[in-house]
Amino acid sequence: MLKGVHIYLRFFEESDAEELLALELRNKDFFKKYTTTKKVSFYTLEGQLQRIQRTAEMRENDQFYLFGIFLKESDELIGVTMLSEVARGPFQNCWLGYYLDQGHNGKGYMTEAVRMIVDYAFLELNLHRLDAGVMPHNIGSIRVLEKVGFHKEGIAIKNVMINGEWENHQIMAIINENWRSEE
Repeated sequence: MLKGVHIYLRFFEESDAEELLALELRNKDFFKKYTTTKKVSFYTLEGQLQRIQRTAEMRENDQFYLFGIFLKESDELIGVTMLSEVARGPFQNCWLGYYLDQGHNGKGYMTEAVRMIVDYAFLELNLHRLDAGVMPHNIGSIRVLEKVGFHKEGIAIKNVMINGEWENHQIMAIINENWRSEE
């Protein structure tokens, strides 16, 4: 578990499936503006159980790390953050992703969560670089990344299909200046 001031992050357990499903259903219309299209089965309890199980296996193989974002005061699940496509060898990097319940936007929770997951990626996983892709009109998300130290690198043209449209993404990155070779 990663503890912050207002929130904590932890890996999902099977017992979280109902709350994760509720988060996804409550924010379905809001999230679809920014994420890829999901299959109907995603929005079922079984779909969320399988997601939790699959990502636990991927974590064991150092490929994918999925965290729930929980409020410290109530233990309410308010979002998700992840490190995906972990690449080792000469790369030592991955992609950062996240989303937050619409009702909790603008309160600083995501900035806190991203700081915590960057620290985890750099200090625990010893990654050298994190990348993030954000649609250029998603100013709030860009601000979150900039507050944590990400820099803009360029625009990836029509690289992710969202709602049936190929969307551009602002590629942002942060480098672990304290990276250590494990040789």
